[in-house]
Parts: sequence; C-alpha cells; structure tokens
Amino acid sequence: MSFVLGIDGGGTRTRASIVSDGRVLAFAESGSIKRLRVGAEMAEENLRNLLTDVYAQAGVKSVKAACCGVASAAMPGIPEWIAAVFQDFGVERSEVVGDEVIALDAAFKGGPGILQIAGTGSNTVGRAPDGGMENAGGWSSRLGDEGSGYWIGLHAVRRALNAYDREEPTRVLEAVGCAWGTPTIEELVNLGDSTPGPDFAALAPVISELAEEGDPVAVGVLKQAAADLVGFVLLVRDKLHRKHHLTEEVPVAWIGSVIDKAWHVRESFTAGIKIAAPGIVVGDTEVAGIEGAIWRAQRLADEKA
Repeated sequence: MSFVLGIDGGGTRTRASIVSDGRVLAFAESGSIKRLRVGAEMAEENLRNLLTDVYAQAGVKSVKAACCGVASAAMPGIPEWIAAVFQDFGVERSEVVGDEVIALDAAFKGGPGILQIAGTGSNTVGRAPDGGMENAGGWSSRLGDEGSGYWIGLHAVRRALNAYDREEPTRVLEAVGCAWGTPTIEELVNLGDSTPGPDFAALAPVISELAEEGDPVAVGVLKQAAADLVGFVLLVRDKLHRKHHLTEEVPVAWIGSVIDKAWHVRESFTAGIKIAAPGIVVGDTEVAGIEGAIWRAQRLADEKA
C-alpha cells in the first residue's frame, strides 16, 4: 500500500491530507506556512506540527510522494526548506509549486481551463490545451490583487472616508471601528495608516454583511471587486486565444472566500463572464486546492513506480 501527501498552504491556514488508493486516511489543519506572513520560525513550526498531526492520524511514518502548494513557492529558498522538512518526515519524492497550480489541477486535472483565485489575495491563471500557461493579476496587496479580500477591506475604508467627506450615508466606518476597536475616526485613520497596519482582508466579511443590508459603499466596492475579477478572466482568455491559437472556450473555475462567501461578488462574477462570453462554462462550487495537491502527488508516486 502506497501513501501520498497533499498540502495546500494558504495565506491564513494550511491543510494536509494523506491518501492511499484514492481513500482519504487523514486530514489536518495548521496555521500559515507562508514565511512572509508569519515569519520563518512560525512557518517551520506550523509545517512540522501539521505533518506530525496528519502522520499520526494516518498511522504512517513515511509517504511515497508529496506535493505542497504554497503562494510563496517562487521565492528563493522556499522549495528547498519545505523539501528538507519533507525529508525529515520520510517523504520519498516531493515537489513544491504555487498554490494556483494545485488549484488549477484540482479543477481541471492537467487539462485546459481558467482559474480565478480570490481570497486574501487574487490571481488569475489559465492553461491552454497545448499546456501553455497565461496569467493576470496577483501583483501583491500593495501593487495589485484587485478583487481580493485585502483589496475589498482597503477600498471600503477609502470609499467610506470619501463618503464621510461628502456627508453621504454609509455604516462602513462604524463597522470598521468596531472591528478594529477604534471609537473615533482619528484613531481609525491612525491605525489604518500604521505600519505594518491592520489586516484589511479580515474586513471583507464585514463589508459583505453591510452589502447584504444595502449599504451603498459596501455594495459599490463588491461590485467593483467582481468587475475586476471578470476583467482578469477575460484577459487570460484573450491571451490563451491569441498566443496559443485557442479556438474554443475553456471552462472557468474559482477558489477563495471572496467569491465563495460574498454572494454579491459571486453573482456579479458569474453573470459578468456569461454576458461577455456566453459560451464559457463557469463552475458553481469552489475548487478545493488540496485535491490538486493530492492529484499531483499521486502522479509523482506513479512516475516513481
């Protein structure tokens, strides 16, 4: 019996699963293993605790192959660090790839398609039938990530401050003040402008709730987020058609709490794509990135055999 390990290293939490012959033997979660977010020491601790937990659940001491998808995979030293930890846990063969790669494979199992990521950050990646890859966005919270949870939180505060100046109605500043523990607008601005500053992505659920209540600033921000995400999908679609001679539409899948939890974004996102390109099939449920990690790990195990 051979065992394979899949890891989905998200921005806020990390999931791991051990599978044998298609049967899930164990599943565990830990904190982030993204060094830029939690630091090298905490990332190391989270990864080792996660592996210890999932191995204990599965009752194994080694696995034949492992795939880890993490947002910082392209950073120098990250693949080597994770591979070294894997060696300590008896992993025979492994790979470290971007979290968008495992999500893309979770949706399309190596086939063509476009994936929209919209969680703490955002990114859009597409694969042509010839295997060629194209992407758009994903340029970090400060320089891009339009439509992400961070973008929603930041721009909701910005637009609410503008509405405050114009004496236009909105409850965004009140809700953010409650979330941040800042009773005055001056304290809210000081905290929002501080370094490293508050977690703007954590405001996304708050803004979504206000949008459901009809708050004009919240609704406007979520509509713009959806429009930006649609724009990225269409941009990747155009690149696939132009650069890879794609003649038929490829399906679109999505992953991330922004689309999954905020129905204003999800409905506008789906409708926007269908209006612009009626032939595109858009998935109606969120992709589970860890399934792509397991799929890739199984391929590694099969190649080894």
